Amino acid sequence: MHLSKKCSVFKVVLSALLIVALLQLIYLSFLSKFYGKQQRYLYSELFGGSGGKKNGHPEKNSRKERLRYSLSTGGIFDNSGQYRVYKNLIKSDFTTNHRPGSDPGSSVLALATHTTINNLHHLESLLERWHNPLSVAIFAQGQDVKFATALVYALNFFCPQIQSLVDFHLVCLSWEMASFPDQDREHFAGLDDCASVFSRLETHRHKDKNYAIRGNVSYPNNLLRNVARGGTESSYILVIDIDMMPSADLHQQFMALVFTRESTGAEVFVLPAFEIRHARKMPANKAELVQLYQVGEVRPFYEELCPRCQAPTNYSQWVNSHVRETGTMEVAHTLTWTDPWEPFYIGPHTVPLYDESFKQYGFNRISQACELHVAGYRFSVLSSAFVVHRGFKIQGEFHARKDEENKRNRVLFRSFKEGLKTKYPSSNRRC
Repeated sequence: MHLSKKCSVFKVVLSALLIVALLQLIYLSFLSKFYGKQQRYLYSELFGGSGGKKNGHPEKNSRKERLRYSLSTGGIFDNSGQYRVYKNLIKSDFTTNHRPGSDPGSSVLALATHTTINNLHHLESLLERWHNPLSVAIFAQGQDVKFATALVYALNFFCPQIQSLVDFHLVCLSWEMASFPDQDREHFAGLDDCASVFSRLETHRHKDKNYAIRGNVSYPNNLLRNVARGGTESSYILVIDIDMMPSADLHQQFMALVFTRESTGAEVFVLPAFEIRHARKMPANKAELVQLYQVGEVRPFYEELCPRCQAPTNYSQWVNSHVRETGTMEVAHTLTWTDPWEPFYIGPHTVPLYDESFKQYGFNRISQACELHVAGYRFSVLSSAFVVHRGFKIQGEFHARKDEENKRNRVLFRSFKEGLKTKYPSSNRRC
């Protein structure tokens, strides 16, 4: 009798375990089906397929239509014929809806930046600081052209701030063409929100060093800067690399400055540039930056690689200058450009374009600063604004061909300076 009871208990426990296992299988099957259905729904939403209907008619996916139209143009070739440019591949709501003269304050200052798909993940942290119009020019080649098109579309779809404020432009090699990504389901698998898209960008990153693009392809940094600049209609533009961060409240403070200050002719506004240790949190204002500067956690940009390239900014004067009130921006001091200064600056949209002959490493920004000088511009250093590069720039972190490229661009720079004499015959300024 006792053995019979034990067997009965055993059967009950075994039955319960089997029921639990069966329920788990049913639950997992349900989750799998639900996830698959959710992915199919998201995919139909992304591409406006039959899944999204209203009153029996497919909903029009305006993002999809805009992207399809941009791609249908085939882009345009740059002046060298080496690159294909898709300007306004995806427009922000701000650009799409903005009407000239509608709100002067909304279009005072825009940020323009450039990157490969390898570094596009930096956009996430940049947007935590910058909540105003942003123009991004992306260079991609090979399979990355397809990936970049797909991921940019996903960023615009899943990220409200990007949809609202960020314009994307794509540059690829002239013999490559971007295509609509509706057949590239593998790029969208697992994407269900903004964070998942940035995670995908993180996992896609290559281990290449700066400018070491596969296949020895030249990174057209000045072409990208011009494309990004041309993608915004703001009165003033700040051009930075995507791994740099501007000071907080820059847009608001600069807007107050230009609205209260009389225009004094050809002038650009310099933001002192710094670099910060990777582990450190980005400073938001001058007080935080100065504190980190004084203990060596922040230092002038390119201090180890080319201290002369930023020295004319006069960091000691800027660091020690007193900001009268929190939130107030002024011109700290005005300088005449001297070789080899290559400042980061806010300039009117009318400043000369970057010379697109310069590619890869060396002389790409200094050539433009040199032209501003010859063209008669003054360089006014702002009292409280700055930009910070993420990480210290150190020897040995660059690609193998850096010195070779620098040598080639130095020769090109000499020729460029001679050309400025013809371009500005009445100027007595020289580089």
